[in-house]
Amino acid sequence: MIAAAAKDIDQATRIERQRAMRALLQSPLLSAAGPNAAEFGLIRRHRQWISEWLSRFPGWRLQVEAEFARLRKTPGDLDDSTRPAREPKEEIPFTRRRYALLCLAMAALERSDRQTTLGRLAEDMQGLISSHSGMEAAGLALDLLNYDHRRDLVHVVRFLASHRILVPVHGDEQQFLNRTGDALYNIERSSLAVMLNIKRGPSTIETRSIQDRIDKIVEEPLPDNDDGRNRRMRTTIVRRLLEDPVLYYEDLDADSAAYFQRQRGLLLSQIEEATGLHAEVRKEGVAMVDSEGDLTDLAMPEAGTLGHLTLLVAEYLAAHARQSPGEPLSITNVVRRTAELIGQHRSRWNKEASLPNAEIPMTSQALDRLEALRLVKRLPHNTVLPLATIGRYALGETLDATPSET
Repeated sequence: MIAAAAKDIDQATRIERQRAMRALLQSPLLSAAGPNAAEFGLIRRHRQWISEWLSRFPGWRLQVEAEFARLRKTPGDLDDSTRPAREPKEEIPFTRRRYALLCLAMAALERSDRQTTLGRLAEDMQGLISSHSGMEAAGLALDLLNYDHRRDLVHVVRFLASHRILVPVHGDEQQFLNRTGDALYNIERSSLAVMLNIKRGPSTIETRSIQDRIDKIVEEPLPDNDDGRNRRMRTTIVRRLLEDPVLYYEDLDADSAAYFQRQRGLLLSQIEEATGLHAEVRKEGVAMVDSEGDLTDLAMPEAGTLGHLTLLVAEYLAAHARQSPGEPLSITNVVRRTAELIGQHRSRWNKEASLPNAEIPMTSQALDRLEALRLVKRLPHNTVLPLATIGRYALGETLDATPSET
């Protein structure tokens, strides 16, 4: 039904639908106000078609209200930890501690009035921690005299503000960080109420295993028959095609791989029609390529010291993969290569590259990016395995360094 209708729509409608869908994929909690107001209007206009497509293919639910649109996404791979949430200003990745503080902040905001200050929010969070002995026993603390603790809280608040759960009114979080002032925010309760994307409340789950708890809060019961199994395979595959940089066939079980081979033409054409992404099919797997770039959270190559280093490390690992296909490489060797690259490009890279032992954290950051892009896989015993698609970065000669950074 959706596939047949796609042939009959005009180009203007197709572009509007793709723009609305891309906005939702980029911002699953999208406010009617702010920079995405135009996209929100398109989402409302094409709500029925978008909802039907999302329900049929990735199995996601779309909620549209006067103040927001909420795409309730469930990842295709619940074990993926390579692409955490990021603080929007400096793009610093969230740690487990920051995730815990984010949940505490939302719990505190649920109990707050229409406005709060950063300092008052911090005090409310401290109260929640002290009232639950398990949090303190787990090592979770919020000490406002500690700069790192204040910085973690600022990152959480910036994240909430980027989703318009907190709307700045007066002051600046930098003043709070430097202990020279405070910041006042309005609380958008409608957005706060839909921020948590789960199928059931965590307090209703009795199992203590972290993995079991994650599985339970997003569990989607389906009939144990052919239709139910096909739907589960279809939604998982489409989710991974939409969310992951590349879907490797070897990551699918035998039934899912066979299903994808049968349905690949339909699924890829549907994704292309709905999003404007284009399928790049290789013998190892499929990547949905974003020619416009606005759906790409990590670009490759990318400007800056880390972007340049990541490209050079990718070239080094691609050369290893050509010489020793399927063989892991010691990360110690990658660190040595990074040290050599720092020596070659120190004058053009940022000042952090000149710090003692800079090659260790810089290697880790580069590998983090490559792993998030599904170009490498970290293995036990301090090794890394170059994956098939890293071959595209096997450059004949390295690119020139980016302009100097200060």
